[in-house]
Amino acid sequence: MALTGRTALLAALGSLPVGILGPSWAGMLAVNAPLSLAILCDYALAAPVRTLRFTRSGDTSVRLGDSAEVHLTVTNPSSRPLRAHLRDAWPPSSWLTGTEHAASRHKLTIPAGERRRLTTILRPTRRGDRQAERITVRSYGPLGLAGRQGTHRAPWTVRVLPPFTSRKHLPSRLARLRELDGRTSVLIRGQGTEFDSLRDYVPGDDTRSIDWRATARQTNVAVRTWRPERDRHILIVLDTGRTSAGRVGDVPRLDAAMDAALLLTALATRAGDRVDLLAYDRRVRAQVQGRSAGELLPAVVNAMAPLEPELVETDARGLSAATLHSAPRRSLIVLLTSLDPAPIEEGLLPVLPQLTQRHTVLVASVADPYIEQMTKSRGTVDAVYDAAAGTQAQAQRRRTAEQLQRHGVTVVDATPDNLAPALADAYLALKAAGRL
Repeated sequence: MALTGRTALLAALGSLPVGILGPSWAGMLAVNAPLSLAILCDYALAAPVRTLRFTRSGDTSVRLGDSAEVHLTVTNPSSRPLRAHLRDAWPPSSWLTGTEHAASRHKLTIPAGERRRLTTILRPTRRGDRQAERITVRSYGPLGLAGRQGTHRAPWTVRVLPPFTSRKHLPSRLARLRELDGRTSVLIRGQGTEFDSLRDYVPGDDTRSIDWRATARQTNVAVRTWRPERDRHILIVLDTGRTSAGRVGDVPRLDAAMDAALLLTALATRAGDRVDLLAYDRRVRAQVQGRSAGELLPAVVNAMAPLEPELVETDARGLSAATLHSAPRRSLIVLLTSLDPAPIEEGLLPVLPQLTQRHTVLVASVADPYIEQMTKSRGTVDAVYDAAAGTQAQAQRRRTAEQLQRHGVTVVDATPDNLAPALADAYLALKAAGRL
């Protein structure tokens, strides 16, 4: 095994006079004097580590599940060639389990005065910012018997973005949106619809849509057709309190809520509506406001990336105040939170009238698919108890949802895989009904 600089120097002490080391120690080393001299020479010929210079380039962001390439350029300004092993250290969540050793370690040779570029491939397993840690370099002499070792820092940050797996549902929802957006006229009147065109009356049309003035000018009865209004305001509110930390399947509830929020953002932007984002527990954790259609989705993704659940109870009054401040005019408030009875009954319900008085409110929650599996358990005593517990949990969520619905709130309660499309469908239904 190659020795570091300090060890090589100690080994080389075999050539020193006896009076310095003492007779026993010096005698033992004198036997290995040729080896000690070789190690000392090898150490002296190893390129210095302290003078190495490092610069980085490459990806600064990556979606969770994808790979990022970070380039490290190493410059050797010394007069000796560099033969080294290098470790480019990153946090453990920057790699898949078991791949860190192969991905972070490099062997390199750099002639004097030249530079080389190394590539480290990251495959993060968690959202958020991943920052480069120490660069450790071990420089060897030509014989490989001794070496110099040192550490450097070359700052670099890679932001790991939400994966947006629900984008696969976007084409089908856009097709439905086109049907509502005047390409296929709708006959529903409401506060969120605007006049589109006239056509002849057919049996089954809403008589309130008859245009009597146009009818008087022609022989046939004319009806007005309506289409959903554009440029509505939607505020997506992410509850980042303790209930969002619970894991449902393989991911926290917050991650499933983010995925649903991204699909809604993409869909509403295509519909011509304005979308803002607010993440809150006891204070504002992230906020996106006033972005143009082209900037909105990247801004929302970037704002969500570093969010983590906070293990505190969400301040419902503070959340309500922040929501009203962010939505001064009539808006659709989409609150992604839990349907657990205690947080709803003690926190949200008392402040809900402040929101529903001025806005249309939609509450979306992540349901645990394991609860449904429990309700189907049979065959053993434990399975029957599981079924009873699951049925009770479902009944509590239904009662909580009914309480919200009595206040005029639209409720979406779906499993992680179904929450995003279910929320998009609820948005389209509200738009078609003219409630936006």
